[in-house]
Amino acid sequence: MKIGFTFSVVAALLSWASIAYAADPNPLQDFCVALPDNMADVFVNGKFCKDPNLVVAEDFLFQGLNIPGNTSNQLGSAVTAVNVNQLPGLNTLGVSLARLDFAPYGLNPPHTHPRATEAFLLLEGELYVGFVTSNPANANQRNKLFTKYLKAGDVFVFPQGLIHFQINVGKINAVAFAGFGSQNPGVITIANAVFGSDPKINPDVLAKAFQVEKNIIDYLQAQFWPNSN
Repeated sequence: MKIGFTFSVVAALLSWASIAYAADPNPLQDFCVALPDNMADVFVNGKFCKDPNLVVAEDFLFQGLNIPGNTSNQLGSAVTAVNVNQLPGLNTLGVSLARLDFAPYGLNPPHTHPRATEAFLLLEGELYVGFVTSNPANANQRNKLFTKYLKAGDVFVFPQGLIHFQINVGKINAVAFAGFGSQNPGVITIANAVFGSDPKINPDVLAKAFQVEKNIIDYLQAQFWPNSN
């Protein structure tokens, strides 16, 4: 696949994300290049702006997204994020992106992005993807699951805040790019948050919530929960 095509579609994803509903406010100036947090005396909802007279082209540049992520881990996947923390020029612009690499049968486990919708483009391989709706108003109904098998060139949208996942169902590596409608979409990996928090959630709470014996919760909390991004 030609590099030119690859990055033109990534640009299209970002353009789509910029006009979609996002959690970020609209910018009030041309740009607001972010200062590193360790240079700020106080913390704010977002990032402080660098002096515009000191801004340089490198503030808007991220290099290396053509390099595959390391999938030699428990999950067999890697996420290379490009948000305001990696690219300060994204501050206040309401978009970010990521590269996702999957080894054969690699998984990006169930997670949510609390601050952004995700437009997901599969470039190579075959993935099984899906998301689950929020709790229905009718207590007699269940959360609904939407799934699809994706092939190269397919785009799938994961609505903001909903639990979703991707798994490689092919025998070759898979590569995808995702565009987000936020400079910092955030990520909450469900298993990590529930079973790997620090300090740990009281196991009695989880045992009752999942309707299982406490020893099962003890086992799960004793596992190592890798950060998938």
